[in-house]
Amino acid sequence: MDSFFQHKARKRFGQNFLVDENIIERIVRAVAPTESDKLVEIGPGQGAITELLLQRCPSLTAVELDRDLIPLLQFKFRNYLQFKIIEQDALKFDFGEFAADSPLRIVGNLPYNISTPLLFHLLSFKGKVRDMHFMLQKEVVDRLSATPGNKSFGRLSVMVQYHCRVQGLFPVPPQSFQPAPKVESAIVRLTPHEKLPFIAEDEKLLERIVNVAFQQRRKTLRNALKPLFPELDVNSFPVDASRRPETLGVEEFVRLANFCTQLEKQKNNKPI
Repeated sequence: MDSFFQHKARKRFGQNFLVDENIIERIVRAVAPTESDKLVEIGPGQGAITELLLQRCPSLTAVELDRDLIPLLQFKFRNYLQFKIIEQDALKFDFGEFAADSPLRIVGNLPYNISTPLLFHLLSFKGKVRDMHFMLQKEVVDRLSATPGNKSFGRLSVMVQYHCRVQGLFPVPPQSFQPAPKVESAIVRLTPHEKLPFIAEDEKLLERIVNVAFQQRRKTLRNALKPLFPELDVNSFPVDASRRPETLGVEEFVRLANFCTQLEKQKNNKPI
């Protein structure tokens, strides 16, 4: 079985295995799992974090894409009878199927090359998730927690903050990994709001407005949103149309989206 432990990190899977025991323990302390939790770990790798999580919470499901790692993990944690491992791409995985009786707590060292689409995929299950703790590129964590006017503030900031409370926890240096990545990393905690601070009447429209606005982030709202609402009088916007998208907070984007939703309803209900 020793050959299982000679797995070489694969660049196509974005693998960088965490080997710093102090950082591993610090991550698990931040998660603070209990015996009654329902844990899901994305990309367990060689099981460095998995081992400490299982010692505190025996009910853990791991989602791993690299099939060569699965025998390693099955052997390493063979004494944990509630440990499950699923070979699947996390981007296509239905996390909701594990949250039938209690909310999930999701943990993961997310592959940096798919972190943004994976975060948006996970947000679709927010109603079935208690919290999420992720290792991400520090630049992504900065974007998640950025405030209006900050150069890191953008689409990811607005949409994740709309759904979740974001807490950047601590940085992780490159030397904590094998092989060492060329970027700084950080741990972030995302806690879905039990009650949304600001409610968008049409979340899909909110996503479209935010997406289009930040595709032209250096333009004013007037010019950035013109392709989306060519016939709309931008001077009637509930926010100043001469502002740039990066200066608007979550609440203002929601207010703008709700304004446009109401206009669409009025337009559709107008008698012929």
